[in-house]
Amino acid sequence: MAPKAICPKHRATKSVIVLGSGAYRIGSSVEFDWCTVSAVNQIRKHGYRSVMINYNPETVSTDYDMCDSLYFDELTFERVLDIVEMENPMGVVVSVGGQIPNNLAMRLHFAGVKILGTSPESIDRAEDRKKFSSMLDRLSIDQPRWSELSSFEEIKKFVAEVGYPVLIRPSYVLSGSAMNVVSNVSELHGFLTLAAEVSKTHPVVVSEFIEGAKEIEFDAVANNGEVMYDAISEHVEFAGVHSGDATLVFPPQKLYFETIRRIRKIAREIARELCITGPFNMQLLARNNEIKVIECNLRASRSFPFVSKVLGYDFISGATDYMLGRLPFSLPPSMFEIDHVGVKASQFSFNRLSKADPVLGVDMASTGEVGCIGNDFDDALLKAMLSIGYHIPRKKNILLSSGPLRSKIALVAPLLQLTEKGYTIYATRGTAKFLKENGINSVAVAWPDEDEHPNSLDLIKQREVELVINIPKNLSSEELDNDYSIRRAAIDFNVPLITNARLGAALYMLFSGKNWMTLE
Repeated sequence: MAPKAICPKHRATKSVIVLGSGAYRIGSSVEFDWCTVSAVNQIRKHGYRSVMINYNPETVSTDYDMCDSLYFDELTFERVLDIVEMENPMGVVVSVGGQIPNNLAMRLHFAGVKILGTSPESIDRAEDRKKFSSMLDRLSIDQPRWSELSSFEEIKKFVAEVGYPVLIRPSYVLSGSAMNVVSNVSELHGFLTLAAEVSKTHPVVVSEFIEGAKEIEFDAVANNGEVMYDAISEHVEFAGVHSGDATLVFPPQKLYFETIRRIRKIAREIARELCITGPFNMQLLARNNEIKVIECNLRASRSFPFVSKVLGYDFISGATDYMLGRLPFSLPPSMFEIDHVGVKASQFSFNRLSKADPVLGVDMASTGEVGCIGNDFDDALLKAMLSIGYHIPRKKNILLSSGPLRSKIALVAPLLQLTEKGYTIYATRGTAKFLKENGINSVAVAWPDEDEHPNSLDLIKQREVELVINIPKNLSSEELDNDYSIRRAAIDFNVPLITNARLGAALYMLFSGKNWMTLE
């Protein structure tokens, strides 16, 4: 017997297809599910049939009738085209499901599928590293110095001009895949090869890596190239930690008003140039009152749900209205008007990954996150950190290896406060020497590979310390191995670990009853 043809019901009602985010994995999780469900809800409110394509059933598991039709199928060009042919929708939404739908935009466009919101050509101009960087240069918008991968010799010449470290950035990738900070020639050659393999049909760009800068997140919704509303968040950690791993603060607590004004001006210029309609996200660097654009994604970001919750306004519902050619019933309040602060903290699974080094970088590693709201930054940070497993040390014993000079300096003020509060600081010898020179008492401890006592590794294994701060540094292989042993022991013995000086300083000031904002 021949199989019966499957025909969609209610063909008389216009439908809108929303592409989901695919299976849960590092870089793509419930944040994009929240965005797709918000879009689906808004589509139904306007009387359209909502159709979702996703091979992750968890998207709508809490309510089986969340959308009118759910296609549990691959998010591939061929399958999406088959479903489009059968459903005959008025359009397809690709900007709420993360990177996979974005990557399909151009192929669907060339196949004659109507993409709602920002045009696929604009998406390509933002995703293609060379096109985007060239556009910023033409608009006179500042960015880290960059060069396209054309030959290894040319890249070496570029690196000789800007100096190490540099950042390797492939196009059309999710969560920083194959993106790496490179510190020497051998790393440069290896990571360039990896990036070229991951992004075979699109350019790889090598750019200057700016150390000690503040990273800023800009989430917004635009309509026909005009920014309608936005949310600006700041990272607690210095730049170099992926936005999906970083501790995020919204509204920002330490940005100058002039910095915010400049960011908004840059966003208006980019939105106008790319004629954005719908959600978009920018990441920027700020140092010495200079602002540089890292990248722009013409889609929802992982922080859209977070800023929506803090503001009490669904950013995606408004974005969906604009993509459908409608106007939202209301707009969100200004971030200057709300009387609370939100902090998003990430959770990791390093204890389940044997021999993994728990150092955060430009490639995303977190497997979950917590968003908390407080009356001020300290309140929200404490809630967030306690929620992901940190605790205030009852024994008041902390182990510290403070890394390069900048990290040591950043930790002086909070450590002084902690010793006055009765905390005992165990420090590796170089750190102990520095602290003594700056009037801070500490107990010097030996490295893991030494037989002397007290030994840093023994303190962790015997649970004599309840918090470990280990800031990575690029020195001798011996010291790198010792640092790794300390970090790995902290993970294996379930002792809270911090590997970023700025986050460590924020927590120390919190324990001391002081405000992080007085640090810099």
